[in-house]
Amino acid sequence: MAPLDMKPNELEPYWMPFTPNRAFKKKPRLFASAKDMHFITPDGRKVIDASAGLFCVNAGHTRAPIVKAIQDAAANMDYAPPFQYGHPQQFQLSSQLTLMAPGDLDYVLYANSGSEAVDTALKVALAYHRSRGEGSRTRFIGRERGYHGVGFGGISVGGMVANRKMFGNMLAGVDHLPSTYNRAKQAFTKGEPEWGTETLDELNRLIGLHDASTIAAVIVEPVAGSTGTLPPPKGYLEKLRQITEQHGILLILDEVITAFGRLGHAFASDRYGVVPDMITFAKGVTNGAVPMSGVFVRKGVYETHMTGAEHLPELFHGYTYSGHPLAVAAALATLKLYNDEGLFERAKALEPVFADAMMSLKGLPHVADIRTIGLLAGIDLDPIPGKVGVRGYDAIERMYADHDLYCRVTADTLIPSPPLIVSESQIGEIRDKIAAVLKAIA
Repeated sequence: MAPLDMKPNELEPYWMPFTPNRAFKKKPRLFASAKDMHFITPDGRKVIDASAGLFCVNAGHTRAPIVKAIQDAAANMDYAPPFQYGHPQQFQLSSQLTLMAPGDLDYVLYANSGSEAVDTALKVALAYHRSRGEGSRTRFIGRERGYHGVGFGGISVGGMVANRKMFGNMLAGVDHLPSTYNRAKQAFTKGEPEWGTETLDELNRLIGLHDASTIAAVIVEPVAGSTGTLPPPKGYLEKLRQITEQHGILLILDEVITAFGRLGHAFASDRYGVVPDMITFAKGVTNGAVPMSGVFVRKGVYETHMTGAEHLPELFHGYTYSGHPLAVAAALATLKLYNDEGLFERAKALEPVFADAMMSLKGLPHVADIRTIGLLAGIDLDPIPGKVGVRGYDAIERMYADHDLYCRVTADTLIPSPPLIVSESQIGEIRDKIAAVLKAIA
C-alpha cells in the first residue's frame, strides 16, 4: 500500500494526464487497491466507484476470472510478435468479437487505446478509398463536443476546444457537424431527446460545399461521452447512416465508451439498429485490466484492401503490442464474464432505475441540467462566473475527502457511469453521495 505521507519528491516526477498537477500534489487523492464496486484508499476507506474507472471497469474491479486469465497468460507467454506471426488466442478473440459485432463487421484490427483505434480507423478509411480509385476522398467530418482521443487524428476530428487549442495545425480538410445538444429544447431528458436530428442539415450542406467525392468518412460517438453524456436525438444515427451511405462516405462510430454493455447492448449500434462501416472500441473489452483497443471493419472494406502481391502487407499499419497475449487473455475472460452474468441485460433492466435516481437530483443547488441514457449520465452544474471548472474541481476534492465517492468530472459536469454490476441500493447510495457533494459545494 502507498504510504499516506508521500514526500513531495515522490509525487513530483509524475506528470499526470488531464490533471491540474500543482493542485493535486498539494492534496493528493490516492487509491491503493480496488474490489468489485469500490476503490480502497491507502488508509483503508472504501470509495464507491460511480464511473467504472474511466468508463471501462464494466464488470467491477479485480474480478477473479480476469485476474487468473492474466496471471496464466503471463506465465505462459509474455509477448508474441504481431507482425508476420500470431498466437492462437488472437484468432479466438477475433472470432468471438466479430460474432458479437452488428451486421457484416467481420474483421478486427487491434491497438492499445481508444486514441490509437481512432487513428487506425481514419487511416483505414483513407486507404480504402485510394484502393477503390477514389484517392480524392481525403476529408473527414467530426462533430463539435466530440471526443476521439488525443492522437493528432483524434483531436483533429474531435470537437473539444481545450484538447485542440494548444497543438497548432492538425489534419487538414476536417469539418465538424454541430453538437446535437440544445439545453433550451432538451433539458432534463431521459434517453434520446426529441429535438436534434435537424442538426444533420449541416452534413448535407458540407457535402454540397465540398462534394461527396472529396469526403472519406464521418466519425461520431453514438453518445458523446467525455463531454458530459449527450445522447443522440431520436432518429439521428439512422439518418446519419442514410446520408453517408447515399454518398459513398464511410461512417465510423466511436464506441470506446458505449461498447460492451454501457447502453444495455453489446454495442450502441445494436440499440439503434445501425451498421456503420467501422466501430472503434477499447475500455470495456478487457474490463480496464490490460490496455487494448481495436477497430471493427465491414467485410467490403476489408476485401477492398486485399489486393496486390500476396507476399506483401495489404495495410502498412500496426503496433508492437497489437493483440498482446495478456490483453487478449483479459478480453476473453471479460467477454465470458459479461455473458455468464448477463451484464448487458442487467444494464438494460437497471436503466430506468438509474435514470430516476439521477433525475431526482434536479432542484439541488446549481444543477442546470441532467441527461441519462443506459447506465450513463451527465449532470451539468452552473459554473462560478468567470471561474469555469472551479465548482467541478471542488466537487472532486469533496467526493474523495468527505464522501467516499469517485465520480468522473469534466469542467463543471459530473458523469456517473457505474460498473454494470451495480445494485439498486448502490445506485441509491451513489445518488445520495452526489446529493451530499452538491450541497457541500453550494
